[in-house]
Amino acid sequence: MAPVNPEEPDPMSDAIAFLGRAIAMGQGRAEADLVLKGGRILDLVSGQLLAGDVAICNDRIVGTLGEYRGAREIDVRGQIVVPGFIDTHCHVESSLITPLEFDRCVLRHGVTTSICDPHEIGNVLGEAGVRYFLDGAMAMAMDLRVQMSSCVPATHLETSGARLDAADLVALADHPKVIGLAEFMNYQGVLAADPECLAKLAAFQTRHIDGHSPLLGGLALNGYLSAGVRTDHEVTNLPEAYEKLSKGMAVLIREGSICKDLEALASVITERNSPFIAFCTDDRNPLDIAEEGHLDFLIRTAIRLGAPPLAAYRAATISAARIFGLRDRGLVAPGWRADLVVLDDLETCAVSSVLAAGRMVDDALFSARGRLAPVGRNSVHARRVEAGDFAARGQGPSTQAIGIVPHKIITERVAVTLPYRNGERDVDLDQDVVKVAVVARHGINDNRATGFVKGFGMKRGAIASSVGHDSHNLCVVGTNGADMAVAVNRLREIEGGFAVVNEGRVVAELALPVGGLMSLMSFEDVREALIPLRAAARGLGVTLAEPFLQVAFLPLPVIPHLKITDMGLVDVDRMEFVRD
Repeated sequence: MAPVNPEEPDPMSDAIAFLGRAIAMGQGRAEADLVLKGGRILDLVSGQLLAGDVAICNDRIVGTLGEYRGAREIDVRGQIVVPGFIDTHCHVESSLITPLEFDRCVLRHGVTTSICDPHEIGNVLGEAGVRYFLDGAMAMAMDLRVQMSSCVPATHLETSGARLDAADLVALADHPKVIGLAEFMNYQGVLAADPECLAKLAAFQTRHIDGHSPLLGGLALNGYLSAGVRTDHEVTNLPEAYEKLSKGMAVLIREGSICKDLEALASVITERNSPFIAFCTDDRNPLDIAEEGHLDFLIRTAIRLGAPPLAAYRAATISAARIFGLRDRGLVAPGWRADLVVLDDLETCAVSSVLAAGRMVDDALFSARGRLAPVGRNSVHARRVEAGDFAARGQGPSTQAIGIVPHKIITERVAVTLPYRNGERDVDLDQDVVKVAVVARHGINDNRATGFVKGFGMKRGAIASSVGHDSHNLCVVGTNGADMAVAVNRLREIEGGFAVVNEGRVVAELALPVGGLMSLMSFEDVREALIPLRAAARGLGVTLAEPFLQVAFLPLPVIPHLKITDMGLVDVDRMEFVRD
């Protein structure tokens, strides 16, 4: 037997010592590390507000519904203590900020756990992008859990910057921050028993598997669920929600910057259904967070729309934890993780203060974290383009345009007849139809495709984005090829981001040099930069509330019904290119 080095830490001894302290503090025989004094606790079993202190030992709640002494005491009289909120599906990259800035941005809104899918950076950088998020999760104050990205690339209908197969995902699966397999977007591949899809699903059968099946129902949904999928955040209507719930699928109700499903689904949030419902944001940027909030916004909006407060808070906490197998959090009760939110008001979810693993969320907490070196600099390798590169050639004036549905990423097929001359179709501003193009940017090929989109309200100029879900090629919407070319070329110069162009001049931009997806600025600076960007878009006549993310979802060929990639216009329902 090897001798024990007394200078080396002994995890078992430390754990035993911690438990001894926790038990003593819970009984009130020892002074707690921290006590929240004099408030009320939301009981997520009964829905009652129960008076009593909350005692904490290190990162664990050890006492409730009694009086406690603490080395540090915080007066919460007149306030309500609830569990920390859990965002069950998000893409940190879509917040346009790095993981540590995301931490600073949303933790103050009560989000103590966030479950992310890093497939945005994964589609640009592959394994290096996923490892960037795993490293970031270890440094953050909140508990960021990482799902292994199942869709790098999402489909064969676009050019991605990387590829992750089942073996690549399994190699990272035992990281302490990993839960399971992220949203399986290629549901058509699952239903067709595509070998690559089945290999990924088989590798994660004993872990959580996230779903992504917009509008899927009937026997096709049964087949998809038979692969072990357990959740879906793409539910957009009540019949879909009730069918998926009845088939054992947990519904993650989403309210992001573009996808706003809460109003349509609010009536499903009942006390009876709440164990099978959670909340998520998917994609939400710092300006929307500043103006509205994060999960706190979802909770108060659900209550305003008629959801019982008990059901709304369950969805944001204990239900979310149980759905994802996080057994240590979600209640304000002894033995549970001390992720806590102190509220001034329950119905409006007015967040006063937040504790993450027993630590008060303040500037000092963020200052004590580690650092995270950026990745993916100079990742935009698209060739320089000219106005003529955006010619829309066709066999006649009639074609299909992508129809924007405000606040949705689902699109419509719109039959249009456009001005036609010398074998080229052109925009028609009277019909609100402008050009949309995707330019490959990963240096793998020089693909580009041009089509038409209806619903932006654009009257002049162009908007370009290097955020183009999920392969993140360059996407540009515009009224003329010259401005579209200026916008795309500007993204090459600033390492990716957003650019607004009018009459050949860049009128607003935001650089996103980390993989062409995230800024190196603070979330406060990104928030301020988004204000003139939105104003510049409105100056082009754009009527959409969040035009940049709307542009970013036009190349996503796993969301019905019509999309465009660097390879061409895609009929998503058939998973094939449109030829006209």
